[in-house]
Amino acid sequence: MASKVVTPALLLLLFSIFITFSPALCLKQHPLDSLTPSEFIHIKAIIHKAYPAQNLTFQYVGLDEPEKYTVLSWQSKSTTSTKSPPPPRRALVVTRLNKQTHEIIVDLSTRSIVSSKVHNGANGLPVLTLDEQTYANELPFKHEPFIKSIRKRGLDISQIVCSGFSVGWFGEAKSRRTLKINCFYTNGTVNFYVRPVEGIALVVDLDEMEIIKYSDRFIVPVPKGEGTEYQASKQKPPFGPLLHGAPVVQSQEEGFSLEGHTIRWANWVFHLGFDVRTGTIISLASIYDLAKHKYRRVLYRGFVSELFVPYMNPTEDWYFKTFFDCGEFGFGQSAVSLEPLTDCPANAKFMDAYYAGQDGTPVKISNAFCIFERHAGNILWRHTEVTIPNKVITEVRPEVTLVVRMVAVVGNYDYIIDWVFKPSGSIKLEVGLTGVLETEGVKYTKTNEIEEEVYGTLVADNTIAVNHDHFLTYHLDLDVDGEANSFVKNKMVTKRVKDPNIPRKSYWTVESETAKTESDAKLHLGLKPSDLVVVNPNKRTKPGNPIGYRLIPGSLAGPLLLEDDYPQIRGAFTKYNVWVTPYNKSEKWAGGQYVDQSRGGDTLATWSLRNREIENKDIVLWYTIGFHHAPCQEDFPMMPTLSGGFELRPTNFFESSPVLKVRTISPKHVPLPNCTTKN
Repeated sequence: MASKVVTPALLLLLFSIFITFSPALCLKQHPLDSLTPSEFIHIKAIIHKAYPAQNLTFQYVGLDEPEKYTVLSWQSKSTTSTKSPPPPRRALVVTRLNKQTHEIIVDLSTRSIVSSKVHNGANGLPVLTLDEQTYANELPFKHEPFIKSIRKRGLDISQIVCSGFSVGWFGEAKSRRTLKINCFYTNGTVNFYVRPVEGIALVVDLDEMEIIKYSDRFIVPVPKGEGTEYQASKQKPPFGPLLHGAPVVQSQEEGFSLEGHTIRWANWVFHLGFDVRTGTIISLASIYDLAKHKYRRVLYRGFVSELFVPYMNPTEDWYFKTFFDCGEFGFGQSAVSLEPLTDCPANAKFMDAYYAGQDGTPVKISNAFCIFERHAGNILWRHTEVTIPNKVITEVRPEVTLVVRMVAVVGNYDYIIDWVFKPSGSIKLEVGLTGVLETEGVKYTKTNEIEEEVYGTLVADNTIAVNHDHFLTYHLDLDVDGEANSFVKNKMVTKRVKDPNIPRKSYWTVESETAKTESDAKLHLGLKPSDLVVVNPNKRTKPGNPIGYRLIPGSLAGPLLLEDDYPQIRGAFTKYNVWVTPYNKSEKWAGGQYVDQSRGGDTLATWSLRNREIENKDIVLWYTIGFHHAPCQEDFPMMPTLSGGFELRPTNFFESSPVLKVRTISPKHVPLPNCTTKN
């Protein structure tokens, strides 16, 4: 009998099966953990067994998260001495097969398909994969009319780079699954987005993977590459100011701990997940209450639901540039590896992320997340008292926060997404916009030469940086000390003093209004002063105040497009800064489940038309932070980071300040030569 040879490939397969299905290891798995590489491998095998066709592609593979009550039940049992096994693992798989979109639920515990249905493409198409975008971008170089057009412009085709752009929807009754291709010139710089080759337009059918439309309508000069290079190694004197990196003062102990994907820091504990569509997902964020001796939940699940970026150039070559970066391109798919010491400080820990490529094989993003304590020199709280005779009392506590960071690069823009946890109980959500401006090549070199509307700013010779918006909509399933919550608008109202003996004439007071239905909660912020609080009406503090968390808004930009404009129909979820809906597992994506070429029929705005009850219910807060960007020359050729954000802050959640008794671990000694020492 011949001996059996155990190959490395067989060992890898056996190991992946053991990791995925070993009962001992499954006990440690969190029900909200992202899909693992071995799970992606099994999903691929299960799908191919059921659909053996060669032309099947994986457009989206993500965790089909268990029902909320199931997760919370598991969590409550897992805090006891008897550990509870997690619920069965399932995956949502979206594939393309024979020009149809298939939506499939895979049960990993039974290695079977639970359900499968064909999605009607009229309501939108799935996320674009990186592979199909790459294939589409290569097609022009095999297309003879394109090659002739490049030669006609006197350009070196070996220095041409092409990039795909989603086409949107503009009232078409039926359309093919397509991508528009624009091309750029790299000769002399890697900053190709600022060197567009204008006049050439290509349309690619993604299912057939062929060019179905080509035009070469006009020629304008390609903007110069001189002065646009951003690589440090390519810079020449004179140089800018020399910046010294801030030293990180390390304490004697690690500031936080990682157990799988669960992070514990100071008085916080939460789960960190990853999804190819949204990237960072924060779940089960709870804070320890010193007075009650227990953790209290604040946030069940939070993530960027959609990012709408409409450009304001309505011409033939630009009107379609109205992007939905999560639903069309995948914010998680666009995540990049973070650079130690530059993207993240020296005290950061890094975590990898995985997603399924177009063929179903797991793709690794090294260092997709970094987690670090931020010692920014800010003050947590302080007070100096000089009123007591013969005494000067000064108490100061330095602020230390925990940051979870991811960077997504969608085409020309880099988005820095931070979740910042504070010991005071606040969660701050920050976003930084940087990268390269989207530009249009024109014939003008001076503003006084411009004879027509150019839809942006002339930032360099032959270069218009086009006006545009960024709207980030966050899905925030707040569970303020329990699932049953209400949304309260505390309005600041001016009142006249009635007592004639008081010289004051006016003051303001707070009048509270609880939103009963979804329509009551839709808000344009900034019109009237108010505090917006998610409260638990079933629990009160000792003095009798309802416990809650307050939304402290950030940038208050709202859409300026007409409501009947096609991009705004699709992006109607940006009409209000704030929406509140009852929890529904299927309502995750503000722009709809399928966004590419969507028609606006499945958005946050359409769900809310039902005007469901939201008082004392399990509710979701949706908040949109917006930026109107009229570019300036300082944004060119590389845009300094433009930052914004908002905060979720405890409001009568605790009986008193949660940081009164905060302690600081003494850091390693750092000489302070310019500091006067107190004796």
